[in-house]
Amino acid sequence: MGRMPIPFARGLKARFVAVVPLLAALCLAPGAAIAQPKPPLAPAVAASAAEPAAPVSLSAQRLYERSRAKLVQIRTLLKSQSSQASVGSGFLVSDDGLLMTNYHVISQMALQPERYRLVYTTADGKEGALELLAIDVVHDLALVRAKPGELATRGHLNFRPQSQPLNKGERIYSLGNPLDVGFALTEGNYNGLVERSFYPSIFFGGSLNPGMSGGPTLDEEGRVMGVNVATRRDGEQISFLVPSMYAEALLARGQKGSAIKTALYPEITRQLLAHQQVLVDKFIALPWRSAGHPHYQIPVPGEDFMRCWGSTSASETKGLDYERSDCQLEQTLFISGSQFTGGLTVRHETYEGAKLGLVRFSKLFGDSFRNERFGSGSLRDFTPPQCKEHFVTQGGLPLRVVLCMTAYRKLPGLFDVSVLVATQDQARAGAQGRLDARGLSFANAMRLSRHYLEGFAWKN
Repeated sequence: MGRMPIPFARGLKARFVAVVPLLAALCLAPGAAIAQPKPPLAPAVAASAAEPAAPVSLSAQRLYERSRAKLVQIRTLLKSQSSQASVGSGFLVSDDGLLMTNYHVISQMALQPERYRLVYTTADGKEGALELLAIDVVHDLALVRAKPGELATRGHLNFRPQSQPLNKGERIYSLGNPLDVGFALTEGNYNGLVERSFYPSIFFGGSLNPGMSGGPTLDEEGRVMGVNVATRRDGEQISFLVPSMYAEALLARGQKGSAIKTALYPEITRQLLAHQQVLVDKFIALPWRSAGHPHYQIPVPGEDFMRCWGSTSASETKGLDYERSDCQLEQTLFISGSQFTGGLTVRHETYEGAKLGLVRFSKLFGDSFRNERFGSGSLRDFTPPQCKEHFVTQGGLPLRVVLCMTAYRKLPGLFDVSVLVATQDQARAGAQGRLDARGLSFANAMRLSRHYLEGFAWKN
């Protein structure tokens, strides 16, 4: 299977090794203080202290000296004390104290402003308070502001024009405060956009570490071409950046806004509802691929923005042949350290037991169906799953179908849906399929479930 990326904010509990963005990878959002995100979210592993430091080029040294005054570390502190809950990075995008970072870096304050506050520290030790102006939860970005005049003499970083795309192999430079040990610069290469990514994501051939989330990545001229966001633990020198165009859009939208004082659940809900509409429309517009089964039409998604993996193995029980396919959208959306959404997976399994007795095959096939689990996570965030079972005929094929849904407690109008399907036409052979989608409206959950069921049929 693949791996999902992990946001680089120190402080969040990392549970899955996969931002937004990839199946067993780590998301490394550098804004949250010592925070490790959930769906494969975990800070990237830091290099051993015994390892020699990579040499830094003269151009990198010049860029750092020109840019260091525009860099900050962003910390989330408890309001009642100075203990930090998370730490990441950020950078100035205007002369009047506007700074860009990752949403996951400031998510605790965004969701519980009564408990948390934001502060910045510059490379030369200046400190001050920050207020939150706007977020883009889909692209993991946030716009914050220092008090008027505090950072006015430092200038700001400019964005690289979208009309000047980089070429693969060009040197780029990531800046931030890794592992809360000090400001640093990491050299790497631009490797284009990640293939089969639902939203554009930049493949950075360099090392990002926790605490660097939200920091800028610069071109040779010191212009921002991306924002640090994630890395993969199952590889080396594989990291990810949010393209700068999304940061520019957030700046344009939020720079005149007022400070946000209340929890942002309604705004997050609004953004997620818009995202899921785009996702479902694009997914349903793609034709199903053939699973290659001799008797059944089984829905397999295209790989325009999903990755599919197949496996086959002889079961421990002699006489049972088994094959499996797993397809997954390799981008998930960070809501909090305990909650991710936006995932979409489709899998199927085929069983052939011609050499088994009827009772033996029936038990194995039925046990596989009953072993499935439903439910999205903590009951603090989700309602218990509500499930319905039906027996239907689709395309001449009798099916046993279980549909389960859970609702988001703090994001009203959003649901997770699971559809489990098993064929019922043969005594010693069969297929089972499952679709899981997270963060959909009720209407789109039903729409996607119907679309999935319509992908099954009996081959004439």
